Amino acid sequence: MSDTAALVRELADRVTLLEDKLAILELMTSYGPAIDSGSADAVAKVWTEDGVYDVDVAVFSGHAEIIKMVHSDAHQGYIRGGCGHILEPGYVKIDGDTAVATCKSQLILKNPEADGYTVLRVTANRWEMRKINGEWKCERRISRVLDGRPEAVALLAAGS
Repeated sequence: MSDTAALVRELADRVTLLEDKLAILELMTSYGPAIDSGSADAVAKVWTEDGVYDVDVAVFSGHAEIIKMVHSDAHQGYIRGGCGHILEPGYVKIDGDTAVATCKSQLILKNPEADGYTVLRVTANRWEMRKINGEWKCERRISRVLDGRPEAVALLAAGS
């Protein structure tokens, strides 16, 4: 292979990697606006059809359960009261058509007793992704509150 052909191949591989990382980050960060606006279908589309959202208090399996979570009284109460889910960009490791992204997120709520907001929780997140028909989707997201629990710290350590 000529030097030019090798360079083109190397650059094409690097561009593909960058495109994949950007697509994963965009998928992850689409969660915040979707969940805060109550756009249940958009939230569900972050996951594969049988995707799992494993949070401290519950495990939601598949689109129907994720949509039900968005429509729940608890979540709708957050929206009515004023909320924002903020995700940091995260650290992404790609291996072919699978990837793992590790990040932290915050749930911020309007404080009705003050002119401001309160951080309800800061959470460690592990997103297990798969590229299906050219599109990245979350197969499993594990979220644990960073309140000193070893499993939350372990999620972050596993991604570094």
